[in-house]
Amino acid sequence: MTNTVAAANAEISRYVAASSRPIFDKPTIATQPPLVIRPYRLFSQRFPLLSLSLLERNSISSSRLRSLPNDSDASGGLTYKDAGVDIDAGSELVRRIAKMAPGIGGFGGLYPLGDSFLVAGTDGVGTKLKLAFETGIHETIGIDLVAMSVNDIVTSGAKPLFFLDYFATSHLDVDLAEKVIKGIVDGCQQSDCALLGGEVHGMNNENFDMKNCYCLVITNVGNIKQTFKAVTLYQVDNGVNSAHEMPDFYAKGEYDLSGFAVGIVKKDSVIDGKNIVAGDVLIGLPSSGVHSNGFSLVRRVLAHSGLSLKDQLPGAAVTLGEALMAPTVIYVKQVLDIIGKGGVKGIAHITGGGFTDNIPRVFPEGLGAVIYKDSWNVPAVFKWIQQAGKIEDAEMSRTFNMGIGMVLVVSKEASQRILEDANGAYTAYRIGEVVNGEGVSYH
Repeated sequence: MTNTVAAANAEISRYVAASSRPIFDKPTIATQPPLVIRPYRLFSQRFPLLSLSLLERNSISSSRLRSLPNDSDASGGLTYKDAGVDIDAGSELVRRIAKMAPGIGGFGGLYPLGDSFLVAGTDGVGTKLKLAFETGIHETIGIDLVAMSVNDIVTSGAKPLFFLDYFATSHLDVDLAEKVIKGIVDGCQQSDCALLGGEVHGMNNENFDMKNCYCLVITNVGNIKQTFKAVTLYQVDNGVNSAHEMPDFYAKGEYDLSGFAVGIVKKDSVIDGKNIVAGDVLIGLPSSGVHSNGFSLVRRVLAHSGLSLKDQLPGAAVTLGEALMAPTVIYVKQVLDIIGKGGVKGIAHITGGGFTDNIPRVFPEGLGAVIYKDSWNVPAVFKWIQQAGKIEDAEMSRTFNMGIGMVLVVSKEASQRILEDANGAYTAYRIGEVVNGEGVSYH
């Protein structure tokens, strides 16, 4: 056994040594223009699996979704809380943590470093992973993972520097893991940051026996398959120092993901919202769809609708699977470009909590927002979710991005320039304004 482990260690060392080349010191720039959403038909061509039966693709059938309880609020419509997510409880936890660690609560955490701040963020992709397992689409979930963290830290005006990932599973499937991490590489290229490293944990499916897990710091994703083949040779006799129990999650063929991003911004260039005043304008940048939040409610709606992921999305020429699995837009390059031209006072990443909870996070006390409800195109997927789930407008606005993934608070002068520049280069909407009085209203 000792000789086997020694040989495996030597093999790992060779891979890690070979991976130390600074491949991502200057990542390849994504060829597509910022925020040009690829047509869904191209997405369909990349993933022909969706034309097959769910049973043919994956033993996890839609019957698992249909077995969920038939809950609804008093009005008969579904809510995020019905689906198991209590936003108020999450907000209360953040409030309590803030008492112990002042400064917590922004989209990214700032750490002083000379004349700059390091800005850090961490996130996952939530139960969108469940739909990845259902559809067999794993190539873009890594883009979602990167997006959730880098979109958070760019709200402070920070340029992402590097990203780290965490991949946990009950049994390491090399080919599947390669697909996931290729998506992470794509996301890092889109955000112009380095994939600095990561960790892989293989956990026993029945009792999470950490004596038989595999882990590796990945520093060269250009040689992914060989690296993963090497990791399966390396047994960690003493396990690792953490186990992550998620009941009903690490079933065969399933995994979990976490991501961590660090960026940097000059102290005199931080976007912090302090200078926001009534009359400032809200500029919305369009999303590609649901992005990576609200999927617990999405799955509940899907179960109630009687449709499957391979059925056509009503009002669109794509399947539900295609629409729901569309990768999260990475806004980094576009937002940094807009910031560089001046006039940006605050930025909100629209994730869980929607407009209602996320936009006020960037305002000084005493200020709120009015949202112009018909000022942008709401994607068909949200119209279907609301209709199929009989969801109230207020619940939709507090759960989903509704077609706007990033909101910039800018001066009136800057808003005119941003909207003029948007012609042809990207899409942006004037979606509201800052007003006196706290909260978000919709008109």
